[in-house]
Amino acid sequence: MIFETHAHYDDRAFDRDRDELLMLLKKEKIEPVINVSSSVESIKKTMSLAHEYDHIYAAIGVHPSDCAVLTDGDIEWIKGLAGDKRVVAIGEIGLDYHYDEPDRETQKKWFIKQLELAKELSLPVVIHSRDAAEDTLNILKRPEYTTFKGIIHCFSYSLELAREYVKMGYFIGVGGVVTFKNGRKLHEIVRELPIENLVIETDSPYLAPVPYRGHRNSSVYLTYIIEEMAKLKSMSYDDVEKITYENAAGLFGVRSDG
Repeated sequence: MIFETHAHYDDRAFDRDRDELLMLLKKEKIEPVINVSSSVESIKKTMSLAHEYDHIYAAIGVHPSDCAVLTDGDIEWIKGLAGDKRVVAIGEIGLDYHYDEPDRETQKKWFIKQLELAKELSLPVVIHSRDAAEDTLNILKRPEYTTFKGIIHCFSYSLELAREYVKMGYFIGVGGVVTFKNGRKLHEIVRELPIENLVIETDSPYLAPVPYRGHRNSSVYLTYIIEEMAKLKSMSYDDVEKITYENAAGLFGVRSDG
C-alpha cells in the first residue's frame, strides 16, 4: 500500500476523468489519499470527495495565496467542518512570499488564525512555505505551537532547516522534485534524514515526476518517487513504501482497509 499525503483532486484539471482516476488509485493500492484544500471553494469540494470515496480523506484550510478574502466567519465555518470524521488535518496553510500577494502581514494573520484552530482541535497541520523560511520557522517555534505535528509540504529549503523541523516533530514531504536532476537539495535531505521522518506526496496535478515532468500529475506516479528515494537511501522499494506508509498513517490516524 502507498499512502498519498498531498493531492488536489478537487482541481479542475481532473474534471474530465476524476472518478475513473480515483477508482484506479484504489485498484492500484494507493490509499488512503489526503485531498488537501486551498480555498473556501476548495474546502467544499474536498469535503464532497471525502464523503463520496472511502479512500479519500480531507485536509481543510486556506492556502496563503487565497487568504486575502478570509473572514473570522470562515474560520468558524472551517471549525464546524473539522468535527467531521473524514477531516484529518488543517491545511494547506502557511506563507508564500514568491509573489508577495497578498501582503505578508495578511498572510501571517491568517496563518496564525488557522494554527490556532488546529491547536484547538488537536489536528495535525499541512504547512506550505515558499520563499518564507524565516517567518514560517519563527511562527512555528512559538511556545504555544511546539506540540504540533504535521508535514512541511513540498520542502524546498536546506538540510539544516529540515533537521530543525524534524526535531520539532514534523515530517518532510517528498514529491516529484526528488526525481529532478536539479533537485539537489531534496536529494541531500532524502539521503541524510532517517526514513522515519519522511512522507511521500504528489501535489497533484502539479510537479509530476520524471518521466512525466511538465504533464498533469497524479498519485499513480508515486511509484517513481519511491523508486528514487530507495536509490538515494540504498534501501529496497518495499521498505520505503512500507515505512512512509506507517509514518503517514500514524500522523493522520487513518489507514487502508485493504
